[in-house]
Amino acid sequence: MKITALKTYIVPPRWLFLKIETDEGVSGWGEPVVEGRAHTVEAAVHELADYLIGKDPRLIEDHWNVMYRGGFYRGGPILMSAIAGIDQALWDIKGRALGVPVHELLGGRCRDRIKVYSWIGGDRPADVAAGARDVVARGFSALKMNGTEELQIVDSHDKIDAAIERVAMVREAVGPHVGIAVDFHGRVHRPMARVLVKELEPYRLMFIEEPVLSENREALKEIAALSSAPIALGERLYSRWDFKSVLQEGVVDIIQPDLSHAGGITECRKIAAMAEAYDVAVAPHCPLGPIALAACLQLDAVSYNAFIQEQSLGIHYNKSNDLIDYAKNKDVFRYEDGFVAIPDGPGLGVDVDEDYVKERAKEGHRWRNPVWRHKDGSFAEW
Repeated sequence: MKITALKTYIVPPRWLFLKIETDEGVSGWGEPVVEGRAHTVEAAVHELADYLIGKDPRLIEDHWNVMYRGGFYRGGPILMSAIAGIDQALWDIKGRALGVPVHELLGGRCRDRIKVYSWIGGDRPADVAAGARDVVARGFSALKMNGTEELQIVDSHDKIDAAIERVAMVREAVGPHVGIAVDFHGRVHRPMARVLVKELEPYRLMFIEEPVLSENREALKEIAALSSAPIALGERLYSRWDFKSVLQEGVVDIIQPDLSHAGGITECRKIAAMAEAYDVAVAPHCPLGPIALAACLQLDAVSYNAFIQEQSLGIHYNKSNDLIDYAKNKDVFRYEDGFVAIPDGPGLGVDVDEDYVKERAKEGHRWRNPVWRHKDGSFAEW
C-alpha cells in the first residue's frame, strides 16, 4: 500500500480536514489545525506531503519520527498540528485496512464509554445559570465555563467579585454534585490568580484550567496551595518533551493534550502513559470537529488515567456548522447520562461526508480569535 495524495479542506466554522488517499483505495481522515492559523498548518501539511507520497501508510511510528526529527527544527504548534492530523489519518487508514477500530490496534479498550463535559457562557461569560441548567437538562453531569473576562496583571476586585458571582450562580443552578470546571484561559496573571483560586474554594470545582499561562507555571505551586481544586493545563503544550518538566515538577493534577496539536494519537498515547506514571489524570482538549473528537476517544479508550473528554457540540465557536454536520454516521458520538460511547467502527470510527466537506470548503473560513484590550489600551490576553 502506498500513499498517493494528501488533500486538505478548510471548512467552517474554523476547522481544517485532511484526507490521505492510497493506491489500494483505502483512505483516512485527520484534523490538523491551529485555531486561527488553519492556512499556515495547511501549508505545513503539504510540505510534509513531499516526504509521505509513495510511502507505506502503515509505518506510522517511523513516519512520525521522520516528520518530527527529519526537519531539524522541531516542535511548536504549527509543525506538531500538521503532524497530528497526518498521524490521525494514518491510524484511520490502518484501522480501516484491517477492519478494526484504532483502539483495537493500541491494545484494546479499557472502557466502553467516557464522561464528557459541555461548555457554557461563551468567551465573555453571560447567562451562565440558564446555560448550566440547559446542559444538565440535556443529560450532562459536568460543564466548563470561562472564569473571567480580561484581567490586568493587577486588577480591581470588582472583576474578581463578578467572576465569583457567576460561578456561585452556576453552582446554585446545578446543585452540589454536577462537575464544574473553571477555565482561566491564560487570561489571569499570577497576582490575580492567587486571589481568584482562593475565592473559588467554596464551590468545590471539578478542576481549574490554566490558572496561569503554561510558560508561567513556576507560579503553580503557590497557586495550587491556595485551593483544593485539581489544576489542569496542557492545551498549549505540543510534545512529550513539553509535558516532561510539567510532570516532573508535580504542579499539575490533570493534563490536557490536544490530539490535533500535540502530535496526534502516536504522541498523545506516550504523553498519557508518562502522566500515568506520575498519577496524573488525562482530559484531552478538544473544542474542534468530529475527526479530532474521534481521535480523542480512541486514546481515551486505551488510557487508564483518562477521566473526562471535552467536546464541541453547541460550543460558542460553532456558529455555521456543528460537531456532527460533517459525519455520515451522525450517531457516532452517542451521548447518554453524561457519557459518550467509544466508537467501534473501523479506523477512527467516524465516516466523513466527503461531498458535504467539499461543498463547505467552497466557503472555507478565515477564523481569527478576538483581539482584546484593557481600558488603558494595552493588549489583553484572550
